Amino acid sequence: MDYRQKFYNLRLDNDLTQQQIADICGVSDATVGHWENKKRDMRIDCIIKLCCFYKISADYILGLPKDLEYPKR
Repeated sequence: MDYRQKFYNLRLDNDLTQQQIADICGVSDATVGHWENKKRDMRIDCIIKLCCFYKISADYILGLPKDLEYPKR
């Protein structure tokens, strides 16, 4: 599932409007609509703000596995 779909589901599960999400991120409600319709990617600062708002990890939103192994340097 795309990260934008996860945020859309979280918005609906929490009975929030696109305008409320827009206010949190400092964007327009039309921009939130573009995210949800996958017409635009979200800026990283908005992803961070929404992860903090919903108290979820960015790993979850981005679909990273819990047992992710990082490459050695």
